[in-house]
Amino acid sequence: MINFLNLEYFLVAAEELNFTKAAKQLFISQQSLSNHIINLEKEFGVVLFNRTTPLTLTYAGQTLKKRARQLLSIKDETFRELADIKDFSVGQLNIGVSHTRGRVILPEILPAYREEFPNIDLHLVEGNSTELDSRLLHGDVDLIIGMLPFRVENVGIVPLCEEDILLAVSDIVLNHAFPGQVEEIKAQLAKAPNLSLLSNCPFLLINKGNRVRTLADEMFDEAQITPNIVLETENIETVLALAVRGMGITFYPKMFISSRSDFHNKIKQHTQMNFYSLNDPKAHGTLGIGFHKDHYMSRAAREFIRVAKERL
Repeated sequence: MINFLNLEYFLVAAEELNFTKAAKQLFISQQSLSNHIINLEKEFGVVLFNRTTPLTLTYAGQTLKKRARQLLSIKDETFRELADIKDFSVGQLNIGVSHTRGRVILPEILPAYREEFPNIDLHLVEGNSTELDSRLLHGDVDLIIGMLPFRVENVGIVPLCEEDILLAVSDIVLNHAFPGQVEEIKAQLAKAPNLSLLSNCPFLLINKGNRVRTLADEMFDEAQITPNIVLETENIETVLALAVRGMGITFYPKMFISSRSDFHNKIKQHTQMNFYSLNDPKAHGTLGIGFHKDHYMSRAAREFIRVAKERL
C-alpha cells in the first residue's frame, strides 16, 4: 500500500530537486526527508533520484512525479467524498479569487455561508487570473471565482452575475491632453469610447496575467495603438487611486465601483472622475465560479455555489 506521506514528501523534493530546500519547505530535517524517500524507493523497488550535484530524477522518478500529483488528488477527493457520506458537519473548502475581487465579493457570500456551515474550514488562495486557472487545473483549489471564460481545460462553470469593465478617465488627464476641448472630448467618450482618441494619453494598467489587463491589451491591438503605459502594478485599486489623481487612464470593473467600501465611496464622490462603458463585447461579461469537471465536487463546494448564487 502506498504511503501517501512519503509520496507527498517525494513530490516536493522532485519539484525542488534539492533536499535541503525541500526539507525546509516541509518543516522537517533533511535526514527525515531522506528517510521518507528511501522508504518510498524500497516500497517500489526502484531508485528515484540520482544523488548527484545537482540532484536529478531517474527515469523511475520522472514517471512517479507524473503520477504523484494525480494519486494525491485522488486520495484527497476520496476522503472528501467519504466525509460527505459519513457526516457533513466538518470539511474543507479551498477558494481561489483575486485579492481585489475577493474584497468586493466575499463579504457578500462568506458570512452567510459561515453562519449556515460553521464547521467548514475555509481557505482562500489569492492570485491573478492565470495563477488561479493553473491552481484549479492542478487541484490546489476546489473553486475559482472570476470573469468568464476561464482559460483552462476541463472546467465547468456556474454563472453568477453580469460584469462590465469601464474606462476610468479623470478631468486632469483630459485637461492636459485636450486643453480647451475637455467637454467636447467627454461628450465623444460618453457617446462612443474610442481608445484611438486617447492614444497620446498616459495609461495605468495592472500586470499581465490579469483578465482586465488581457482585455485592455486586446482593445489596444484592435485600435492599432501602442499605449503610453506609465505604471503597471498587481493592485487594481492602486491604479484607480492614481487615475483619480490624474496620473493616467485605466480600466476598472463596474462591480468594484458599486461596492460599499470607503475607498469606492470616495471615488464615486470625486466629481472629476469619469467612467465610460466600452463599446466592445469583450468588456461586457459574466462573473462566475469555475470547478474542475474531472474532480469530485464536495458538498461544501456545492453549498458554496448555492449561497453565492443566492447572494449575488
